[in-house]
Amino acid sequence: MISAVKQPSTTAFVVNDIARTGLFALRRKISLPPLPASTPPSLLCSSSRLSLKPMCVPSSRKVVGSRDEQLQFRCEAYEADRSENVSVPAEEPQSSASQKVKIGIYFATWWALNVVFNIYNKKVLNAFPFPWLTSTLSLACGSLMMLLSWAIRIAELPKTDLDFWKSLFPVAVAHTIGHVAATVSMSKVAVSFTHIIKSGEPAFSVLVSRFLLGETFPVSVYWSLLPIIGGCALAAVTELNFNMIGFMGAMISNLAFVFRNIFSKRGMKGKSVSGMNYYACLSMMSLLILTPFAIAVEGPQVWAAGWETAISQIGPQFIWWVAAQSVFYHLYNQVSYMSLDEISPLTFSIGNTMKRISVIVSSIIIFHTPVQPINALGAAIAILGTFLYSQAKQ
Repeated sequence: MISAVKQPSTTAFVVNDIARTGLFALRRKISLPPLPASTPPSLLCSSSRLSLKPMCVPSSRKVVGSRDEQLQFRCEAYEADRSENVSVPAEEPQSSASQKVKIGIYFATWWALNVVFNIYNKKVLNAFPFPWLTSTLSLACGSLMMLLSWAIRIAELPKTDLDFWKSLFPVAVAHTIGHVAATVSMSKVAVSFTHIIKSGEPAFSVLVSRFLLGETFPVSVYWSLLPIIGGCALAAVTELNFNMIGFMGAMISNLAFVFRNIFSKRGMKGKSVSGMNYYACLSMMSLLILTPFAIAVEGPQVWAAGWETAISQIGPQFIWWVAAQSVFYHLYNQVSYMSLDEISPLTFSIGNTMKRISVIVSSIIIFHTPVQPINALGAAIAILGTFLYSQAKQ
């Protein structure tokens, strides 16, 4: 460390800190009050005003004169004063804040798309009560959208192999059953009732995992199932437009989606496919599975007659309804799978609970669904139980 003092009306103490690497130097200038010309260098170096603890060796070049003359000495220091606090403003990581904003956008988009899908899906099913064809069109639209995205390079083409498609097959079977069952349910009962029953999915998840897979859960998880089961039961028995096919469709959908999640966790370990591409591949395989069954259950002749009736009653806007429900179905599922790349399963579960609340409330308002207070209480208890379940599994 080389120190030089030049003393006119005020004293300037300049310190050059040279790193051990010798690659750079930090130059600091500290202004000191005027010193008398007769001040010895040794006292100057040991002054308590400096935040350094120097070991000073006066150089052979030493000129002590009037205040206008220069006093030069060499000061070799070995230790900086650790009591000196150099405050460096710490910048808060921007990644954490941007990640929260990104997750918030995912959730808001997911909920909005799901609400829009359920509205148009119910409109289509009211005018065109063919849930098998409606489910097929949803998967076909999503598959076409992703094929175009890959063709024009909007989305990256996934790298898959035979093992990937083998592991995806049971997931696609369960996804197909769950999708069709939910659509059948909504064709028979109100959207709000279907989603109230579907909020009981955690109960199916725990029961299947416990008795078929041998998994164990904390006692708090089992306790959280009581309000879920009780709330769903209360909502079911007080539903004004109860329909057994609609009720069973929602229950089968719950069970199918539980198996879908189980197969997905087991089959996708070690697979490097993004959430968006994973759901795209899932939609394509589900479409191949569903199409022959849809033709066998309903058939083109029934579809043609129903289509003409819907067009005559609704008009050309019915075509827009069908297109909208198909597009929004794919988009909301795609966003939900993309969000799984960014958040934990617990956060996703909470977001799914809030999604059901938004769908139930919006559908009641838009379709003017009659709701009794006891029915609303059952729905609230079931949704609360779902939230408690997600917290208990943490």
